[in-house]
Amino acid sequence: MKQMSKLFAVIVTLALSLGVAHAEAGGQLKKVEAQYVCMINNKLFDKAQIPVKVAGKTYYGCCAMCKAKLEKSVQARTATDPVSKKTVDKATAVIGAKADGTVFYFESEKNMKLFR
Repeated sequence: MKQMSKLFAVIVTLALSLGVAHAEAGGQLKKVEAQYVCMINNKLFDKAQIPVKVAGKTYYGCCAMCKAKLEKSVQARTATDPVSKKTVDKATAVIGAKADGTVFYFESEKNMKLFR
């Protein structure tokens, strides 16, 4: 009986650990508005960022250096959807943020939910 209790404790601990790892890997994403994201640092802020218009689309940066990078670099304006592995345009992507402010870009809300 004691061995069963120990085994049960190990299983519960493992399950809880996996749950925490899942949450840290993106399980606690919330959808956020692009205007609150610095698309260079890929971080969520509590105030609106600097809008950067490029080819009819709006990107956001937190400072003049980020603004300049968004204006000049196509790579800075794109990301890889972590679910589909497709390249997405940050201006049109669905954006999800973890509790620590780290953001991820998705081609659809479905992919964001799958990532959770």
